Amino acid sequence: MTQSSKRKTKKEELIQLLSRSSGSDVATISDKFGRQTHTTRAALTGLRKAGYRVLGEKPDEGKPKRYRISATPAKIGETAGAEETDAR
Repeated sequence: MTQSSKRKTKKEELIQLLSRSSGSDVATISDKFGRQTHTTRAALTGLRKAGYRVLGEKPDEGKPKRYRISATPAKIGETAGAEETDAR
């Protein structure tokens, strides 16, 4: 089995999902991975502790907060000015 044919881990899939420009909300992430919402929030915290900058953005009234990765651990120093938010 080559590296490219290796199945992605849940963490890699989560990073890919949050790396999209639109990001994703907790309910969508929870449904995709079959997790409860508190487990999804813990996964977001785990990414932050691993050095990812995870932003929470509230789009419009009545819509859920969306999360996205604005910087990876290697690029944290390059993206000064973006603010982190709590997973709640």
